[in-house]
Amino acid sequence: MNIAEKLNNSDHPLFTFELLPPLKGRGIDAIYDTIDNLLEFNPSYINITSHAADIVYKNMPDGSISKMVVRKRPGSVATAAAIKYKYNIEVVPHIICSGLNREEIENLLIDLNFLDINNIFVLRGDPQKGSRIFIPKEDGHDHTTSLMQQVNMMNSAKYLDDSLKNPKATQFSMGVACYPEKHIEAPNLATDIQYLKEKVNLGAGYAVTQMFFDNQKYKDFVKSCRASGINIPIVPGIKPIAALNDISLLPQIFNIDLPEDLVKEIQKCKTKEQVRELGVEWSVAQAKDLLAFGVPSLHFYSLGESDNLKKICKAVF
Repeated sequence: MNIAEKLNNSDHPLFTFELLPPLKGRGIDAIYDTIDNLLEFNPSYINITSHAADIVYKNMPDGSISKMVVRKRPGSVATAAAIKYKYNIEVVPHIICSGLNREEIENLLIDLNFLDINNIFVLRGDPQKGSRIFIPKEDGHDHTTSLMQQVNMMNSAKYLDDSLKNPKATQFSMGVACYPEKHIEAPNLATDIQYLKEKVNLGAGYAVTQMFFDNQKYKDFVKSCRASGINIPIVPGIKPIAALNDISLLPQIFNIDLPEDLVKEIQKCKTKEQVRELGVEWSVAQAKDLLAFGVPSLHFYSLGESDNLKKICKAVF
């Protein structure tokens, strides 16, 4: 059963969360610890993020400057496979345009197909650090829709090399991202919803929202999507506030607004522990209100931290 079918056929809201692959040089034990801490809530699937390589410039001993490509979090496919076969939980690795060309993406998808990982989450990805615009790799994709077309081609047994003999069709099911407060590059929300509709027309079975902290924005977004003929499940993405600097960092990075009441309460906090407890309380209130609204699932951005998420789940599920 693919993720869209799980969402559409479940008689109760699902619980899911997102994990980061370990930093290069680290082991996978921290990933397992996070999952172990949340197993009692029966996660329906776990998303595994993917991160493009960064370009860094290093001063060399001879005084020259060397350009280096550094991938800080490799191993999305291996992380997804390890989780799937250790816990028998469905995994949904992110497939991004950023930093990959069509052949690299095809090979990545072939690996996933061999591992019987058929649920994927397709994204364009962020611009490289220091760039305001997204620049695809040569022979890469500049938009999610183009990436989705490549996946659809493989699902029709059409590969980049058209001389292959009797190629096998893949069976990938796709989820996509959506933005209740619009994507930072979209001129307006109405246009952004039309972009989402294009993804639906290309086979997106469900969408997961960018994090938000005002539930009314999610509810209004769902209403606008339905009015535009978008009828796939729209899963709310929730991130518990965890640090005082989230006040400035989250709006800057994700182009979102923080409610005035939340900001005032965060500013009253004196310690990180107080901020985290406030984040738990806000997320619990958000989650309960969203469940009352009738969402198909709650998806949490854990960023590798599970203690606060466990408190939220105990209060909600």
